[in-house]
Amino acid sequence: MAGIYIHIPFCKQACHYCDFHFSTSLKQEDKMLSALKVELILRKNEMKNTTIETIYFGGGTPSILKVEDIEWLIGLIKIDYQVSETAEITLEANPDDLNPEYLKALSKSSVNRLSIGIQSFFEDDLKLMNRAHNANEAKTCLEQATQYFSNISIDLIYGIPGSTNERWIENIDTALGFNIPHISSYALTVEPKTALEHFIKKGIIANVDDDLANEQFHILIEKLNQNGFVHYELSNFGKEGFFSRNNSAYWQGKPYLGIGPSAHSFDGTTRGWNINNNSKYIKSILNHELPIEIETLTVTDAYNEYVMTGLRTIWGVSLDKVERDFGKDYKSYLLSQADNHLKNELLYIEENKLLVTKKGKFLSDGIASDLFKINT
Repeated sequence: MAGIYIHIPFCKQACHYCDFHFSTSLKQEDKMLSALKVELILRKNEMKNTTIETIYFGGGTPSILKVEDIEWLIGLIKIDYQVSETAEITLEANPDDLNPEYLKALSKSSVNRLSIGIQSFFEDDLKLMNRAHNANEAKTCLEQATQYFSNISIDLIYGIPGSTNERWIENIDTALGFNIPHISSYALTVEPKTALEHFIKKGIIANVDDDLANEQFHILIEKLNQNGFVHYELSNFGKEGFFSRNNSAYWQGKPYLGIGPSAHSFDGTTRGWNINNNSKYIKSILNHELPIEIETLTVTDAYNEYVMTGLRTIWGVSLDKVERDFGKDYKSYLLSQADNHLKNELLYIEENKLLVTKKGKFLSDGIASDLFKINT
């Protein structure tokens, strides 16, 4: 099982919190599509004899593309790769792109899952984040999208400066009112060199409050649990049968091929990433050269990644797998590093798996870093 990720590096405008690679100019759109095609062809042997179970269009804003361009890319993949008939094919989309005409055309394409960047149903939150859509578009697009797609995920952001728990509950209730089967939710984080960081430093926007974010995270868990969602990964909640197959494969260490500028790839032992410059990417690819850097993971790197991803999920970190794949010394090290967190009820062991408690969930990444091994 493997996946293909396609990075579409275009957006209408820059969200204040975003540090992903994108451009607000569409001048190179046609050249970019040609380059994506060439890269798919150049790299087809990397997935030889492997069934593609997921195709994911991320970005940027993939819904900025015409439906026929999306379907064209999927068609190219189906020609050169062995794609499962039941493959999950996801398109990330912004509410302002999802009008009835676009949705109708998309529903007739190979895309069978939408991931919609709602972020908030409140106007002032959206303005603070500089989202391209407004609150009315957030609701209208879901009313329309649910008429064409059953497998829909939405993104929501908590811990927004000026937010209250009451407003956060209203955000969640609004989402639940659309009967969406999957919700991804993230704390607003201040990434370096973003507009958000600049505005906070200038005192234009209040700083992010970690205590508020922690409270809203636990409100989210409680509300979604009550409504039939499984909290299967730190930031992801799905009803049975609607977990993201693309993301689950990533957390479980399955291989994936990243196509496009800044896209990452993983084959089980090496990790690669494309150059994050549109012009240089296009020039290189159209010259049939791959602008990719590759690193081979050491045993310690692989162990650290497994601990990081495993602790974020309901599948946890298998002590048997750690011993089998990395050796007894790594298992002993893991248990010794976990000891304090076990005593403080942030971690627990069940069925020989190390898992995060409800109390420890918001601290998962920090706990994982305590269990990391340093390369020697």
